[in-house]
Amino acid sequence: MTSVALVDDHELLRSGLAGLINSFPEFKVAFEAGNGKEFIEKVDQQHPPEIVLLDITMPVMDGYETALWIKNKLPDTKVLVLSMLSNDMAIIRMLRNGVKGYILKESKPEIFKQALDSVKNNDFYVNELVRDKLINYVTNEEGPADQTSILLNITEGEAQFLRWLCLDKSYKEIAQEMFVSVRTIDSHRDNLFKKLEINTRVGLVVFAIKHGIVSI
Repeated sequence: MTSVALVDDHELLRSGLAGLINSFPEFKVAFEAGNGKEFIEKVDQQHPPEIVLLDITMPVMDGYETALWIKNKLPDTKVLVLSMLSNDMAIIRMLRNGVKGYILKESKPEIFKQALDSVKNNDFYVNELVRDKLINYVTNEEGPADQTSILLNITEGEAQFLRWLCLDKSYKEIAQEMFVSVRTIDSHRDNLFKKLEINTRVGLVVFAIKHGIVSI
């Protein structure tokens, strides 16, 4: 069975999630924590949980810090974010901190189970935030048949834009960093949307991470 740790400051929600997870035959809850600090105090680093279900907005030590700690200290542990935050910056920051999945707390139980299964199998899961076509990009190790040609078709300017896109910066700030106009940035974005058949900033970030354009 796959062990799961729950890290969320809402005790009632944790209780409900624990019951749901334990109802799945292949998963079991190892322990619960109300924030990142409590998680660190409870976790056995020699035998850590295989998956951490992590909230972002928590007191004492939030999800951003906790995900980064897990990335550095427990590299074999996979993190699935379950949050109310749906903005691009939160998602991108968590992806850069090494999480394997990101779903919203309003998700249905069957979506939650799909996310657990995907993260267990070392796949990304962000189904509520990107189009189905992108999910195929990030969950299939082989990728599309013309993956090499797609990567070769990305210009140096577009690749540089992708690297900046993965940071907590607006399009205007990226333009300033690259010493180009905002119109040029818009052009890079639109060209990548067309080339990669992706329609969101989050989708571009996931693509960049998956294909090694940026490291996490």
